Amino acid sequence: MKAQIKNDAPPMEARGLLTQFGANVIHENLDFRINRGEIVGLVGGSGSGKSVLMNTMLGLKEPEGGVVRYFGEDRRDLSFEERRAINNEIGVLFQGGALFSSLTVRQNIIVPLREHTDLPEELMCELADMKIHMVGLPPESATLYPSDLSGGMRKRAGLARSLALDPSLLFLDEPTAGLDPIGAHAFDELILGLRDAMNLTVLMVTHDLDSLYAICDRVAVLVDKHIAIADKLEKVQKYDHPWVKEYFDGPRSRAAMSAGGKSKTKAAN
Repeated sequence: MKAQIKNDAPPMEARGLLTQFGANVIHENLDFRINRGEIVGLVGGSGSGKSVLMNTMLGLKEPEGGVVRYFGEDRRDLSFEERRAINNEIGVLFQGGALFSSLTVRQNIIVPLREHTDLPEELMCELADMKIHMVGLPPESATLYPSDLSGGMRKRAGLARSLALDPSLLFLDEPTAGLDPIGAHAFDELILGLRDAMNLTVLMVTHDLDSLYAICDRVAVLVDKHIAIADKLEKVQKYDHPWVKEYFDGPRSRAAMSAGGKSKTKAAN
């Protein structure tokens, strides 16, 4: 079952969000919107609550206040079946891939297909193999187990599983963490290509400055318990906040900016 999507509504939006654990407030009066078809990079210092925000927007944690809307619909007003349909529109790649170690790559990808569809086994296998091809894995990886894969291959396998139900919204949690520069660049290019090919909207929680410069349409900064700014990178870099200045004015940022500029120039040509 696919969700009824309003064409003019943002895929996901949080308004006035309050999240806390006991007396520890993580987010307060947080507003955040993801626009259709864009890639948004979510950045913030360690402990700022990026993963908590992602989990809250995914429905894995209920907020203590505020509203989360999917495609214009308040999550609290959705029936069980409507929530299930919305969940089928959302794919998630957790850090490290989060694959089932006892299942092959193909079997991992089939898990959401078996849970949410009544397709015959042969067709599910064909769809799984199609996703394996889409993420750039060799065909023989279908029968391998996660322990047989490199770190980069595990991420691609996890990405293939997140795309099993052809979602319209994709969440990525530190997708390039642990990859060497060549592997990280290749993964960025893969996400960019999939966004265009599948008309995806992407939220990427990341510390990777190269990814921000190379593929993100907007960057959202989570500091002081709320989204301080969510805008194009050149505007975010000029935002007057100590953490933003330290993050974007350092030598690693300047190197990433140079590499990102060259990459975009090459792509334009």
